[in-house]
This record gives sequence, C-alpha cells and structure tokens, in this order.
Amino acid sequence: MSKRASAALRLSAALSVVAGLVAIDGSAQTYPVKPIHIVVGLAAGGSADTAARMVGQKLTEALGQPVLIENRLGAGSAIAIERVATSPADGYTLLMITASGPVQSALQAKLPYDLERDLAPVSMTTTGTFILTVHPSVPVHSVQELIALARKRPGKLTFGSSGIGGSGHLAGALFNLMAKVDIIHVPYKGSSESAIATAGGQIDMGFPDVTSVLPLLGTGKLRPLAVTGIKRSALVPDLPTIDESGLKGYDRTAWNGIMAPARVPKDIIARLNGLIVKAVNLPEMKEPFKKQGLDPQSSTPEQFADLIKREIAVNVKLIKLSGAKAE
Repeated sequence: MSKRASAALRLSAALSVVAGLVAIDGSAQTYPVKPIHIVVGLAAGGSADTAARMVGQKLTEALGQPVLIENRLGAGSAIAIERVATSPADGYTLLMITASGPVQSALQAKLPYDLERDLAPVSMTTTGTFILTVHPSVPVHSVQELIALARKRPGKLTFGSSGIGGSGHLAGALFNLMAKVDIIHVPYKGSSESAIATAGGQIDMGFPDVTSVLPLLGTGKLRPLAVTGIKRSALVPDLPTIDESGLKGYDRTAWNGIMAPARVPKDIIARLNGLIVKAVNLPEMKEPFKKQGLDPQSSTPEQFADLIKREIAVNVKLIKLSGAKAE
C-alpha cells in the first residue's frame, strides 16, 4: 500500500470516529423524530397517571412529537419498570416511577431488573400525600379511635392498597407496626380500585393517594381521618396528619418521577431533564397539580438517583420489620 493510500485510509478512519462522536453529541438535536411513550405502572386516574399526562402534554408541546401514556399494571409496578428497563436506550420509552418502585427492589430478591443499574433517573415531577380513609360503617372518627378499635378486633379490620409492595401497602404496614395493631391487607390492581372498594364497604379502610380519593370526599361514602405526610396537605388543610393525631413519627409520602433505560445518551437525558424541570415549575401547572393533591418537585438526575438509593435502604428495613412478602 502506498504512503498516500495509507494516509488516506487513516484520515478516513479518523473522520469516521469524529462523525460518530458528533452524532452522539448531537443526538439531542435531532431527538425526537417519533412519538415517545411514558409507561405508568398504575391504573389511570391515580396520581402517577395524572402527573404523567400533565407532564406529557408539556413535553408534546416542547418537542413537537406526541407523548403517549401507556398504563402497564401489575406486580407493584414491576411489570412497567421491566418494560422500560428492557427497552432500547434511545429515549423513546420512559417510565413514570413512583415510590413503589424502590419498594419492589427492597421486597423482591429476584426481579428481572436492577432499578439502580438498568434505569437512568431524569427528574422528579411531583410529591404528594395519602389520606387515611374509612368506610362510614366503621365506628371511628379519629386515628386514636381507629387504633383503639383495631386493638379490640385484631385481624378483623381490613385495609386496601394498589397491590403488594405498593405505597398504600407500606403505609398500612407502617401503621400496623407503629400502632401495634393487626389490620389485614387486601391488594387491588390500583389505588382507585382500592378507594372504590372502601367506599363500597368491601374493605374497612385504606391509604389512597389524594387523586384517587378526591372525587369521593364529601360524598358521605368515605370518612377521611388524617393525611400520611409529616405536613398537612394544602388541598385538605383541615385534615390533621397521622403524626399530630397521636402516632408520633409516622410519615409516608408519595412521589413521582421520570426515568429512562440506562445508557440513553447523556445529552438526551439532559434535554429531557431541562424540559421536565421547566414544565413542572410553570405557573399554569401549579393550580392543576394542587387540585390533584400534588406539589411540583423537580430535581437533577443525580438528586433523583440519591433519593432512590435512600428509599430502597429505608424500605428494606420497613419490609423486614413488617414481615411483608411478595406474592
């Protein structure tokens, strides 16, 4: 091979490498060129679904491509998480993860994914609270009265949730543990179904998110007793917290956020993060979020990763103490 031909070959190879780097660095400039899916592991109507649709609409407007919501129910959101964890790392399949995601990682030893390894945090979107509600036939009007009744009837009262390992399940498990009572858990396929079951008298109580229970409040079909967060909810400011109702130290809150498959190019993650942070903090989003019992909460990918790591550690301890087991 001549020196000229060898030099040309080396130049061609170098140009190919540079072109590849430019393509990677510029991936966010051409992204997206087709619809994006946000996978939600809970039923339509819950806080995660609501947050996904609100954020998805703003992303549609900003990106010029439809952002579609895909509800994949089951296994405490593990089915939805696996769906995204095993999707191509191109930014077209995203996950609206909830606090139940780290619960599953703590609860199940053999998941088909590793939450911290196989998914990339993008940004948090909202935080919220749950409401401890009882059916009107349950003869209590306060947390203290509920605890007293549950101690008189061990193993007789029931509480519902969106499923084994769901946020409502862990809220109830923590209540059992701290109040030293035995209220039986009944799993459903979504927070809305659980709230409806409580309103219909199929179960005695539940810890639904505000979004799921909001249409039922004030109808006489449910009696709200307290909110689960350490602070009162702006949506129901007259409702006390469980902590201030006598169960000191009780605190379980909801949160949602967007994740992507691991190895999605960092420039796409950065672009999505910037758009989501902007979207959730828009003034026109504040009131719609508030009506759903949600507070806007954005973050950097690194801050979100730290939250998930802490949540897994806390849930490991809670699951061990409560004796909760995957089914």
